[in-house]
Amino acid sequence: MTTQKIGQLIDTLGVEADLDEGDLPTDAFVILKVVKADGTVSLANARSEGLDWITRLGMVTAAQAIENSGYTDTPTTDTE
Repeated sequence: MTTQKIGQLIDTLGVEADLDEGDLPTDAFVILKVVKADGTVSLANARSEGLDWITRLGMVTAAQAIENSGYTDTPTTDTE
């Protein structure tokens, strides 16, 4: 196994982020589904330099909550 940059791979897979002008991404944690040459399927992960374990755990936990709940940062209107 060799370590390689995955920016172009992410672009090829069509991954996009919803960012506003002025937003400053600071860290990334990427989970990849990989089909091996023998047909087995596995998961791999990659992270940005300097991403510490506790921030990584927090990002994964928050991402799971977002995926499970359909979270949106759009404000809701109070009908009371």
